[in-house]
Amino acid sequence: MSKTKVLIITYYWPPAGGPGVQRWLKFVKYLPEYGIEPIVYCPENPSYPIEDDSLLSEVSKDIKILKQAISEPYRFANLLSKKDSKQISSGVIPKKKKQSIMQRLMLYVRGNFFIPDARKNWVKPSVEFLSDYIKEHNIKTIITTGPPHSLHLIGLQLKAQLGVKWLADFRDPWTTIGYHKQLKLSKSSAEKHRALESQVLQSADEIIVTSENTKKEFLSKTNHPITVITNGYDAHKIERPKKDEKFTLAHIGSLLSERNPKQLWTAVKELIDENENFRSEFQLKLIGVVSEDVLQTLKEFQLEAYINTVGYVTHEDAIKAQMASRVLLMVEIDSIDTKVIIPGKLFEYMASGTPIMAVGPKESDVETILKSTNTGRYFYYDDKEKIKSQILSYFEAFKSNTLIVNAIGLEQYSRKSLTKVLSRII
Repeated sequence: MSKTKVLIITYYWPPAGGPGVQRWLKFVKYLPEYGIEPIVYCPENPSYPIEDDSLLSEVSKDIKILKQAISEPYRFANLLSKKDSKQISSGVIPKKKKQSIMQRLMLYVRGNFFIPDARKNWVKPSVEFLSDYIKEHNIKTIITTGPPHSLHLIGLQLKAQLGVKWLADFRDPWTTIGYHKQLKLSKSSAEKHRALESQVLQSADEIIVTSENTKKEFLSKTNHPITVITNGYDAHKIERPKKDEKFTLAHIGSLLSERNPKQLWTAVKELIDENENFRSEFQLKLIGVVSEDVLQTLKEFQLEAYINTVGYVTHEDAIKAQMASRVLLMVEIDSIDTKVIIPGKLFEYMASGTPIMAVGPKESDVETILKSTNTGRYFYYDDKEKIKSQILSYFEAFKSNTLIVNAIGLEQYSRKSLTKVLSRII
């Protein structure tokens, strides 16, 4: 029996690193088990801010990969300032008061001349190429995943021209995401973004989102079906490493300027000053990109001696670090807009067996998931005393060798289970 073909249009694909690539890499891995043949379309020559060659080994040789060249402005921006270009393309934006003239210029150009984003020039050649491919290979269903949201415009045009079934997957919201608001948009540019977002939401046959809060937002913008399929964790054969000897509070991933919970740093500093045992055994491990603003704040709190800054590591090493740490830290920007954000790493955190301490906005989907799975504790930015008490509680459990997690209901977040949900709507 022949499998149902589905064309997946994505910008991020191995060797791209970071969270953007994981979602569809795993869906593609498991879709064949549900009678679906995925065909992946991605750029030939992308400008990925982070690369992870280890992910190439996860791509089955049986998967058909289509590639087309892409022209991106970040290559030209690199000629002006490679550091600024790389930071902005990866979402690391300094606070407004600390932005250089070059950074302000790049943000203005990015927001107003490249709508919806810097991959807009890939839309036309992609539509031309894929129109012929879809007709030749009798493909009935296509999926676009964003950001970059320009890929949804490829789906929009293919839907209009060919009448294919189109699923639009939003890993993040479009016009309400914090990054979008930092692009120095003119009034007309902001209106163009909203108009394009509306077109996509009103034209796609099915909309896929990663959180309940995003679904609530989109329900006010469209009457088309919306399905929540979160990110998840995947089974792996990585041998569990030995736990860190120190009481390690580890953050794995990008720690952006606005993810800077000063009440958390205050709590840590007070414990260091008040508790000699804590002072001798505490370590703050930062794995991934860390903004200069966060590093400066930690310096102001005199925490430099306790910081182990590792930088970017492969996905496999990130998983090892999750398992080896004593407590995992997750920080989201304290904004109503970010309550919809569920970082992909949350589910790998949950599967690691390491307690999670999360700090973020009220009414967050992350808080709901942590509580329902019993995998960690969630705090608001002003919960200094509660944060301090929880860290001390974790430390005491660490000292008595009782720091464990009794998780419940994790299977629903496995990549295989999530792919089964996807297969039902394809």
